[in-house]
Amino acid sequence: MSTGPAQRRITLLVAVLITVIAGVWALWPDRQQTAPAHVTPPQAVVPGTTLHSSTCGYTVTHTFRPQQISIQQVADNANVLAMPRDANNVPQAPPLSDVGKTEFAWDEPTLAPGSARGNVLINAHTWPDGSALGNRLLEHLHLGSQIIVKGKHAELCYRVTKRYVIVAADGSPAYYAKDGPPQLALIVCSPPRLGPGNWYHRTIWFASPVNQATA
Repeated sequence: MSTGPAQRRITLLVAVLITVIAGVWALWPDRQQTAPAHVTPPQAVVPGTTLHSSTCGYTVTHTFRPQQISIQQVADNANVLAMPRDANNVPQAPPLSDVGKTEFAWDEPTLAPGSARGNVLINAHTWPDGSALGNRLLEHLHLGSQIIVKGKHAELCYRVTKRYVIVAADGSPAYYAKDGPPQLALIVCSPPRLGPGNWYHRTIWFASPVNQATA
């Protein structure tokens, strides 16, 4: 059966369209892959930072004046006041003020951190409303806790080895020891409170140096 001119033109047009579509498909890039939804731009190269040694990572070989103390959950770089003895030769506490309740006192006439023997004497206030350093020490300073004492060019870390409670009127000769192993001796008033400035107990912590040179 013969075909007319119209049918031949339709057949030719279909053939041309098929050829064009096949050519475009062949040239289409990455036709088997789905284009990513997002392309991350190149990132700038940033120089690495230096990781400094953790605190207590070096050995303290000399004595120094304590300026700040840090204790987890208690104090972050709390100031340390160098205090003289009072008229009765008793170590003095920080001032009874909103600032003083956030500070430690160091008994300057005795021993400094880094001393080869004896106790470095530190104290802090306890307040009846629970807002002073002493209150936080009573709650959070336990056996094994770390105390970091900082000076201008030194940091000496201590680990709490003993905590005990005494009757204030009885005193504690062990607190004032000058001839034993090097220690930090920290004391605060503790309940019950009998009246303004009058607490029945004292809580004392002894802590041994972690990074101090030995004789």
